[in-house]
Amino acid sequence: MGADATTHDLSGSAPVRWTTTAPPERVWSVIEDGWTYAAWVVGASRVRSVDESWPAEGTQLHHSVGVWPLVRNDRTSVVEVDPARMRIVLRARVRPFGTQLVEIDVASQAEGSVVTMREDASGGLAVLAPRPLRQVGLTLRNREALRRLCLLAERETHAEEA
Repeated sequence: MGADATTHDLSGSAPVRWTTTAPPERVWSVIEDGWTYAAWVVGASRVRSVDESWPAEGTQLHHSVGVWPLVRNDRTSVVEVDPARMRIVLRARVRPFGTQLVEIDVASQAEGSVVTMREDASGGLAVLAPRPLRQVGLTLRNREALRRLCLLAERETHAEEA
């Protein structure tokens, strides 16, 4: 794991899993397309720019959080990525609340994929809340995020089949 990933332990975070009929490569391609970020990440309202080599380690995508006109510009960076294993670790800034460490794994299963997400606060005000309380909200949010991610992948799969 990269240095940033080891500074915060995700082992105590609740894994959220979602199954989809989309093949793992389709799910991964949505993750690799930084411009889709606001379509599946709950709370992100728009993507302003994406580094050309996204999702290489150290690259960033610049997004906004909130509902217009109350939006705040922020960024998400890649801490670690393993395209062969379809695994990525992101550090998402959500000022003024702090930063979040997010791990996403995509795995093959019979007739599709299973996507697993773990997330927890890694800095800022959010770490002041007790982990069990943080995890309740993150579990709900990440369930919706994975639902959206998989819907995008399924839509692309159906388009390819047509």
